[in-house]
Amino acid sequence: MRTVATAAILVAIWAAASRLAESPLFPGPLDVARSLAAALVAGTLARAVVTSAIRLVVGYAIALAMGIPLGLVLARSDGTRRALGPLLLGLSSVPSICWLPLAIVWFGLSEAAIQVVIVLGAALPVTLATESAVRQLPPTIERAARTMGARGPTLIFRVLLPAAMPGIVTGAKMGWTFALRSLMAGELLFVSGGLGQLLETGRDLADTALVLGIVAVIVVLSRVSERILFGPLERVIARRWGTAMP
Repeated sequence: MRTVATAAILVAIWAAASRLAESPLFPGPLDVARSLAAALVAGTLARAVVTSAIRLVVGYAIALAMGIPLGLVLARSDGTRRALGPLLLGLSSVPSICWLPLAIVWFGLSEAAIQVVIVLGAALPVTLATESAVRQLPPTIERAARTMGARGPTLIFRVLLPAAMPGIVTGAKMGWTFALRSLMAGELLFVSGGLGQLLETGRDLADTALVLGIVAVIVVLSRVSERILFGPLERVIARRWGTAMP
């Protein structure tokens, strides 16, 4: 209820400010809603959402498959961490959009170019979060596990990774956000059929209502997807690891 009330207040302020501005460059909520309704009736909005969602899920899955194992290797191997750690930390500060020219040179204006941007944008925060979560585990956990005979894969997959799961999930959540940002950056720069292309269409037509509407759709989809993907998982982990608030 508090979230709904806050959203209603913000929309009311937006509507009042738009009425005072009386400018087509600052449309009100009703104008934005009409623009979104027209895009929905025409089918362009639904197609864009589906296209972007598929790209996001595929790229994010690849980023997780790369980032978690690499983070584990960095945490467990001092030599690898010294060799790659500073490089990965430096690369993590590079905006995702900077990878797109290189991806286009490699793969042309294609789906693969967008996926490269998504994967690079999401994999690095997942990697660094996994490394940090594993390295910060209390040494007593590993010593106790070794005392009870845990070695090799058993130690890693049944002790270390489960113990580090809260930090890994936090990194995965950050990776999801970075993946979405990277996706929008990639879709904005060439005809791609997703939400980014609709933003570009709105800009080309000077349709501010459509641009604001697509931004609102991205915000809503981001919040809903985070709640669906990470909300239940975070609650389970909080109960399992005893970190839930009483």
